[in-house]
Order: sequence, then C-alpha cells, then structure tokens
Amino acid sequence: MSARNNQSNKAAARERLREERERQAKKDKARRQIVVGVSAVAILAIAGGVGYAVVQANKPSHWEAMKDEKSVVAPKNTTGTDGTTVVIGKPDAKKTLELYEDSRCPVCAQFEQTVGETVHNDVDAGKFKIKYVGATFIDNSDNGTGSKKALSALGAALNVSPEAFLEYKTALYSTKYHPEETSDKFAKDSYLIEVADSVKALKGNAAFQKDVKDGTYDAWAMKMSAAFDKSGVQGTPTLKMDGEKLTAEGSDNPPMTVAEFNAALTKALKG
Repeated sequence: MSARNNQSNKAAARERLREERERQAKKDKARRQIVVGVSAVAILAIAGGVGYAVVQANKPSHWEAMKDEKSVVAPKNTTGTDGTTVVIGKPDAKKTLELYEDSRCPVCAQFEQTVGETVHNDVDAGKFKIKYVGATFIDNSDNGTGSKKALSALGAALNVSPEAFLEYKTALYSTKYHPEETSDKFAKDSYLIEVADSVKALKGNAAFQKDVKDGTYDAWAMKMSAAFDKSGVQGTPTLKMDGEKLTAEGSDNPPMTVAEFNAALTKALKG
C-alpha cells in the first residue's frame, strides 16, 4: 500500500470519527433538552398541585362558609334577625322558658327523656312559652357535623309547624334514636330522615326531606349557633326564666327529674 493511500485512509477514518462524535453530541444535547423539559413540566405540575392544595386548604369549609352567609333562609314560625328567635306556645302565656340544647348532648337527651313531656304539657296548658336556642359546640370536640346537621333539620321541621319541631326534637333525643356522644350519626341525612319518619307530620314529607338533603337551613343553623355562643351560656341543657337559671334545689345543675323541674318552675313562676 502506498504512503498516499495510507494517509488517505487515516484521513477518512478521522472524518468518520469526527462525524460520529458530532452525531453523539447532538444526541446528548437532545437528551438533555428532553430531561430538562420533562423536569420543568414535572416541577410545574408539582407547583400547580401544591398551589391547588394550598387553595383548597385555605378554602373555608361548607359550615365555615355558612357562618358568613348573608342570604339566610329562615324557617317559618321564627322571628328576629335571621329568624334566630324561636318561641313556641300560647301567645297569652306570661312567662317564657329559655331552653338551650345541643342535639348531640347526652345530658340534653336525658333531660328530654325524663322531663320533656312535662315541659310540653305545661306549654300546652299555657303555663309558659318556650324560647329554643340551639347549640353546635359538641361538633368541635371531634370535628363532627351532627349537631349542625340536626339543628338544620330541626329548622326544616319548624318550617312545617311548631308541633312538628317539638315532636322531632323529642324523637332526636329519644332512647331509640339518640346516639352516643362519640357517634356522629346525626351527620347523615338518611338517619335524620329515618328519625323524622317517626313523626306523623314529617313521615314521607318530600319538602322536609328535600330541605334536609339540600341543607336549606344550614346558614340559619349557624346563625342560631352563633346566638347561643353570644348568650353566655356555658353548657347544655340550660333552662332560664326571667334571666335566672332553673336549677335543682341546692345545686347549680339543671333539673333532671320531673320533681326537680316542678319545684324549680314553681319558684320561677312566682318570681
């Protein structure tokens, strides 16, 4: 082989090697661009996800939003600002018994099961009217919603009639339907409607059921709850007449038997 051919072969080999390096360099560059692009998309996706999560985390819950709701739908048979004044009884009754309760409260259930019938009979007899104030503070203990949902459902019952309201309240507190305080069964529409089916005026009542499912009185319930918070009452059940608490004789506790209630009521009616 001549020296010229040998030099030509070497030159050709060097050219092929140069071209191969250029091709490899282009491939590496393209690969880096793809990796950077994918990484950028991933970063944007993560950033977007984080942003969405932050927005959702900062977004008020349904019930928080209901606290600030301006357009409050109040049930029939209510008066006052946002319909938070609920007074039931004969108009000519001179005295008014203020009754503060939380639907999930086990002591309220005990009171209603033992004294509730006496209270209702006295209302029917015109001894006094009832001013009902609903609370929802038990939900705060377990991030529940049952107190709020039940109060909203009571609003739906009140929209039907005062009698339906009282009967439904009695049913919610009954031994058959009232859950343990640690159970948030009232958070379920289906359960609230099941309880309502034990009340004649509410059984199969499509309008009532729709109001429960739609949360028609959710904002009203939160306004009512706010009224309880502003009342200064520290626990439930609390009974007041003429601004004074009705208590069992010799204690600061609510009257939990018919005898205790009658004794406290007699004293209050004379005041």
